Amino acid sequence: MTTVVDGKQLAAQVRASVKERTATLGGVPRLVAVLVGEDPASEIYVRNKARDAEKSGLDSEVIRLPAETPSDALLARIDALNADPKTTGILVQLPLPEGIDAAEVAARIDPDKDVDCLNPTNTGRLVQNLPGLRPCTPSGCLHVLDTAGVELQGARAVVVGRSEIVGKPVSLMLLHRHATVTICHSRTRDLAGVVREADVVIAAVGVPELVRGDWIKPGAAVIDVGMNRLESGLVGDVDFEGAQGRAGLITPVPGGVGPLTRAFLLENTLRAWKLQHGDPA
Repeated sequence: MTTVVDGKQLAAQVRASVKERTATLGGVPRLVAVLVGEDPASEIYVRNKARDAEKSGLDSEVIRLPAETPSDALLARIDALNADPKTTGILVQLPLPEGIDAAEVAARIDPDKDVDCLNPTNTGRLVQNLPGLRPCTPSGCLHVLDTAGVELQGARAVVVGRSEIVGKPVSLMLLHRHATVTICHSRTRDLAGVVREADVVIAAVGVPELVRGDWIKPGAAVIDVGMNRLESGLVGDVDFEGAQGRAGLITPVPGGVGPLTRAFLLENTLRAWKLQHGDPA
């Protein structure tokens, strides 16, 4: 029987833990989100993140800048936030307007305040498994596996997708947990055959229902990071109906990894506060 993971419930537990631990600090972590332009989806995301922060006992602020803001002005605003001791975490909402280099912006954020973990320094820390912040969505994926008691040491894990945001970092995090990791992408030969050997499947490629149900090894853990909008509604990168009955556990779309991504943004804000106050753990 397949266990369908309740991502909303797990996220609520993470938020409650953040709130409880925040109450024991000698200060209140502050999350600052920077929104450039008026993208409706970005506005919703930022508003929800600020609401989550406040419910978890964190301070929050949203800085809204016009779409025509020049790159130099945005970088100067980030410099000011880097220098502000009251600012714990900095989030620059993507996508950015045309003409602003997102990589340059990410590299400008203080790594210890980079709660989205897009700064190259945090990538290097992850590669070397050094203390620091970890990307939110991959952290949510591993939280699902840990909560379910999935043994990662020695497990064969297949990650479908090699993005900088999910595929690559989650592969490294699995490797640090002693899993044997295979990364698949658009040029992988016999994708179905590779997936069929996996004890753990993490799909993060952005192709609706690419991973078919009969590819899933019986009992495998399936984490679906995909979020694809079709006329029929939201679907993931995994054929959810086909995978049920074969997978040992599976995350649904929506209601799976998505809520955990937001929850781990709060976790990262708390961790950032500790980093900035001399506690690398």
